[in-house]
Amino acid sequence: MNNFIESQKWRYATKKFDATKKISQQDFETLKEAIQLSTSSYGLQPYRIFIIENPELRAQLQPLAWGQSQIVDASEVLVFANITNFGEAEIDNYIANLANTRGIPVESVKGYADFMKMKINALAEDDRNNWTSKQTYLALGNLLNAAAELKIDVTPMEGFEPEKVNDLLGFNEMGLNASLIATIGYRHEEDATQHYNKVRKPKEELFTTL
Repeated sequence: MNNFIESQKWRYATKKFDATKKISQQDFETLKEAIQLSTSSYGLQPYRIFIIENPELRAQLQPLAWGQSQIVDASEVLVFANITNFGEAEIDNYIANLANTRGIPVESVKGYADFMKMKINALAEDDRNNWTSKQTYLALGNLLNAAAELKIDVTPMEGFEPEKVNDLLGFNEMGLNASLIATIGYRHEEDATQHYNKVRKPKEELFTTL
């Protein structure tokens, strides 16, 4: 646990990446698996993650992310897209995967499927979209923690124009919405912010025991 805490103290939102350094394929697969294994409501994972490798596409994405240099300099760029109007079809797909993975008949989990459908269908579409968007933050948390353990830098981004990113990547036609961007790589030695003291609330202010 001490190593985990030290890794959390080491990590920060990198402002400038070293564009000459790439993370290994093995490490990238580890990060992808960490995202895959992330917790989510009901285990539904109501999102998809897009890996933006094409340099021309990154160049088009950069101005939509407020011109941030990480978009073009980072080793990897991920766009987390939440599923919009999430509903019965997605739940049925999950139940089929669950039954196949555990080797059980679909009928044996019908009650669970019906429960999820009842709860999720009761939500207004805007509320459902807000809920699926929140789920991407759980996946991002796993990415941040796994990357810190590997001493790989990640910058999570909300600073972008979702509607324009949706248009660029064709998300609207896929029933998706750009929720988060994460840039991954190695900090540049010229990034002065890596030397700043981490600013957090004191525990006495942050935690309340009732």
